[in-house]
This record gives sequence, structure tokens and C-alpha cells, in this order.
Amino acid sequence: MTQQHIPVLLQEAITALQISPEGYYFDGTFGRGGHSRAILEQLGPTGRLYATDRDPRAAEVAATIADSRFAFARGEFSHFMDYFPELGKESLDGILLDLGVSSPQLDEAERGFSFSREGELDMRMNPDTKLTAKQFVNHAEYGELVNVIACLGEERFAKPIAKHIIRRRSTETIKTTTQLADIVSSAVPARFHVPGRHPATRTFQAIRIHVNRELDELQDVLDKAYSVLKKGGRLVIISFHSLEDNRVKRYVKSMAGDELPPEIPVADNAMFKKMKLLGRPIRPSETEITHNPRARSSLMRVIEKQ
Repeated sequence: MTQQHIPVLLQEAITALQISPEGYYFDGTFGRGGHSRAILEQLGPTGRLYATDRDPRAAEVAATIADSRFAFARGEFSHFMDYFPELGKESLDGILLDLGVSSPQLDEAERGFSFSREGELDMRMNPDTKLTAKQFVNHAEYGELVNVIACLGEERFAKPIAKHIIRRRSTETIKTTTQLADIVSSAVPARFHVPGRHPATRTFQAIRIHVNRELDELQDVLDKAYSVLKKGGRLVIISFHSLEDNRVKRYVKSMAGDELPPEIPVADNAMFKKMKLLGRPIRPSETEITHNPRARSSLMRVIEKQ
């Protein structure tokens, strides 16, 4: 049975956005609309919410929202300024990105995201794109396999996994998620199999990130955030693994301005800070994790334009 998608850190994200009734906001990861609906509830008659998602099923859900304050476009969130040309410099009060894979995507075997459900090796969030996980696994050279699995999955056994993949595909095409999961499991030494965590978890993450260019997409939005946000506007990002979070932290550091010794009498606002990280990262409560176990690895950071 397909699990209903439960938005992660919903109330925390809405609070962090500090929604103004007349504000303009962008939800780059509409999913099944949980965050977007909560934002719309906070907006007044003149407020506006723009949203994107590359998943066709998300577009179907978005089409059911009959609200003149809401505009949706199916596609990569990095292209949001192309979809909504009215969004120019300093036009948004807030941006929300809930990164990662939604529960329905994981639970629908035919999407090919899950190692625990047999389906065609696909993993595309946008089925209009060309590269599938099946194509990558069966045609990538050894070095590329190792690089993707090691760097995007942070998998210590990337080399033996790549060797096992190449050995298997020399005799048959690797077509399904369970085929790949079994190959990876056989490549990881049994003593390193962790109870409660499938040995293929990191490899599937790596291939999914590669197929969907997830880190490139994130970087593209980060590069546009400063210009499109109003002063005091908030960028709220919910990430699910260290690669995403590290990309966000590097961005904040690059936009924070030069650090000066405390003894130099220069006012803080004279240090040309552009974006400021607010507070510590926010994690889900134990109550939320109990109701939605997939929230366990989530982490939210709030960034404000100075």
C-alpha cells in the first residue's frame, strides 16, 4: 500500500518563514502539497504562493488547488524564474525547499526508488529526462560507478560494489531494483551489514542523486536566492543527508562576508554580510519521528537575507 506523504517539520517550517499575509513565497518541492497548503492558510487575499515539482503526480495534486493566489509549474525548481517571469529581483519574502524523495515515490515500486520493492530501475523524479538508473548502472564505466557511489553515497565499499555490478551486467542486464539491491548486498562484507539498515541504502541514494542532478539543482537555487529574496526574506531548507547540508553550509559561509578580529571597531552591518544562518539546525521531535519514521534524518536550516 502506498503511504500518504506526511510533510516533515511542517509547523517548524511555517514558523521559520515568518509568513506575512501579503507576502510572496516559493515552495520549490510541492510534493503532495502539505507545506503549500499550510502557507496558503497563512496568506491574505493579496498574498501569493508559487510552487514547482518535477513529479507528474505532484502536478495532478497541485491541479486540485483552486486558489487564485496559487501558481504551479511542473519542472526543476532551479528554473522557477523561467516558469514565473514576474519573479524578479527582490520579489520573494520566502523560499522553502524540502529536499529528498517523497513517501509516495518510495512506495510506488514502478518508480524504481526503493530497494525493498521490486520495480524497473528508473529513479527519475521527472520522467521527461533521459537518464535512468538502469541506463547508468548498465553503461557507466568502472571509474564513474566508483566515483558516484563513493562521493554521492559516501559508501566505503564503492569499489567492490562497482566490480560486482560490472561482473553481473556482463552476463545479464540489470533491470530491477531488487537485482541491484542483491548485487550490492553481496559486495558488502557480511560483517558490515548493519541491522535495520539495508546494505544498498547508500548506493541507491548515490544513483538517485546522480540521475536527478540533485546537488546541482540545489546549488542553482542557492545561487539565485539572494537576488530574488527581499531584505529580511527567509530561505528555509529541509535536508536529509550530509551532502545536502554541507552544500547549504558552504553557501552560507560564502555569503557571510569577511570575518574580522573582534578588537577591530567595525559595526556588524559594515561587514557586508549577505545571508545569515539563523540559530542552530532544527530536527524533528521524537513525537514526529514516531508518527513519521522517515522524518528521522531530516534537518532544517533557516537563512535570512541581510
